[in-house]
Amino acid sequence: MLSGIAIARKLKPTSLLLILCWAPALWAQEPVDTAAIRLIREEGLERSQVMETVFWLTDVYGPRLTGSPQLDSATAWAMRRLESWGLANVHRERWGPFGRGWSLEHVRMEVTAPVRFPVLAYPKAWSPSIDGPVTAEVVRFDVEDTTAFATYQGKLQGKIVLLEPPRALKEPFEPLARRRDAEDLLSLANAPASGSSTPRYSTEVLRQRALAQRRLEFLYQERPLAILDRGYRGDYGTVFVDGADVPTPTAAFWDVRFGPWATNAQVIPQFIVAAEHYNRIYRLLERGFRVEMTVDLKVAFHEEDPYAYNLIAELPGADPEIGDELVMLGAHFDSWHAGTGATDNAAGSAVMMEAMRILKTVYDRLGRKPRRTIRLALWTGEEQGLLGSRAYVNQHFAELGSWGQPPRRLKPAHEKFSVYFNLDNGAGKIRGIYTQGNEAVVPIFRAWLAPFHDLGAATVSLRNTGGTDHLSFDAAGLPGFQFIQDHLAYGTRTHHSNMDVFDHLIEDDLKQAATIIAAFAYHAAERDARLPRKPLPQPENTP
Repeated sequence: MLSGIAIARKLKPTSLLLILCWAPALWAQEPVDTAAIRLIREEGLERSQVMETVFWLTDVYGPRLTGSPQLDSATAWAMRRLESWGLANVHRERWGPFGRGWSLEHVRMEVTAPVRFPVLAYPKAWSPSIDGPVTAEVVRFDVEDTTAFATYQGKLQGKIVLLEPPRALKEPFEPLARRRDAEDLLSLANAPASGSSTPRYSTEVLRQRALAQRRLEFLYQERPLAILDRGYRGDYGTVFVDGADVPTPTAAFWDVRFGPWATNAQVIPQFIVAAEHYNRIYRLLERGFRVEMTVDLKVAFHEEDPYAYNLIAELPGADPEIGDELVMLGAHFDSWHAGTGATDNAAGSAVMMEAMRILKTVYDRLGRKPRRTIRLALWTGEEQGLLGSRAYVNQHFAELGSWGQPPRRLKPAHEKFSVYFNLDNGAGKIRGIYTQGNEAVVPIFRAWLAPFHDLGAATVSLRNTGGTDHLSFDAAGLPGFQFIQDHLAYGTRTHHSNMDVFDHLIEDDLKQAATIIAAFAYHAAERDARLPRKPLPQPENTP
C-alpha cells in the first residue's frame, strides 16, 4: 500500500516540485471540514460494521440474481438493517417490467463414456431445466463461417454440443492479484480526458459478433439438448458464468425485451464448463472416441411479478434553501449466480450502506442533519445492462435517449441534483476517483482526498471509465463518478465467477472505502454550491 507521499517519492524532482507548489493552492480553494473528517475516520475505521453487512449479503443471501427470491430476501434484510440505523424513507422502488426471475436448484454433469469423470460446470442463468438425468452423445460444432452449417444440419437434435474449440491454457507465472503501483496511479493522474464511454468495435469484432449470432440462430433451429462452452477465461477450477444467449437483433442487444429473462423467451440449456474438463472432452472427440455425458439440471422460474426493484434510503436534508437538493451514493445489489456475488457487488453495496451508517452516526454526534439530502440507491438489473439505474434516471431526472445520444427531455429534479458516487470495480481499496472528463471537479476532489493520502487515496483522473451505474447519470448530463480501486483478483478470478465469494474480501480495504465515500458525501452535502457539471452529452455516431 502506497501513500501519496510514497507516490511522490517515485517522481522526478521537477514533477515533485510542481506538485508541491500546485496542490496546496488547489486544496485551499475548497474547504475541508477537518472536525467532521476526524469523526468519520473514527467511526469508519474503528467501529466498522461493513464485514457483518457483507456476510449477510453473501454467505446468507447470495447470490442475488435480478428477479430471484434470493435477491428479494437480501433486499428485505438490507431494508431492516438500514431502518435499524435510523435512515429515513427506506423503500423499494419499482422499475420495468423486467421479465421473469430464475434460480438454480440442482445441477450435475459427468462424462460416462469412453471413461467416467465428473465435470465441473455451471448453467448460464435462465437456462431451462433438463428433465433428467439424461445421457446423450457429445458432438463438436466447428464453424468458422456460415458455409459450414450444412455439415451439421439435421444432426444436432438431442445432442450435447461443444460450441468452441479448446482454449489453450497458460500457467499463471504472474500474480493473480495486484494493487495499483505508483506508475499506474501517476499514469491515471496525468491521463487526458478520454472519449466516449460508448464502446466502439473494429470491423473484425463486428464480423465475429455477426457470425456468433448466426451460429446461435442455427443452433436454436437444430434444438440440441444442451450447449457447452469453455468461456474466454478461467482455469484451475475458476468458472466465469453469466446469462444464457438467445438470438437477438444487433440493434436490440441491450433491450430488456430480448434477453433470456423475457417472459416469452425460448432458451436452450447452456453451460460453462471448466476449461480443463472442456478441453479433455474435446481431445477425446478429436481422437475419434464416442463421448457420452449425463446431465441433470433443475431450475425454477419466477413469473409472479415481472417488475424489478431498486432499494432506496436517505438522510433528509435540513437546509431550508437546499435541503431538497440531492447527493447520491450507489452500487448494484444484484449479482450472477455461480458464486455469492461478493466482489461484484456485495462489497460495493455493503460499503455504501456502511457509508450511510457512518454519516448518520456522525451527524448525530454533531447534533444536526445534512444540508442536502443524501440518498442511497442499491440497483438491480445492472448485470443485464445498467437497467435499474437507467430506469431510475429516466423516472426522476431525464428521458434518456439510446446509449451515446443526449437526453430527449430534462425533468425538474434535474436542476436539484448535485452528484452521484458509485462503487463497482471489485473489493479493492479506493486509490482515487475518475472524473469522466469533468475538469471543474478536479480541484474539489483533490481537496477531499487530501485527508486520506495516508490511506493510499490521492489520484484524480480526467479519464472516463465505463461499465458501471454512474454512466446512467452521466448520460443525463448529471455528475456521476466511479472511484479508482485496487484491482486485487477482480479481473483474474472473482468477476462473475464461482470464486466470487466472501473469502476474497479484505476488511481493511472495505473499511477504507466506506470512510472515504462517507467523507465525499458529507462534503458534497455541506458545500454551498452543487457540484459543477459538464455540458450535456452531444449526439454520437455509434455502430
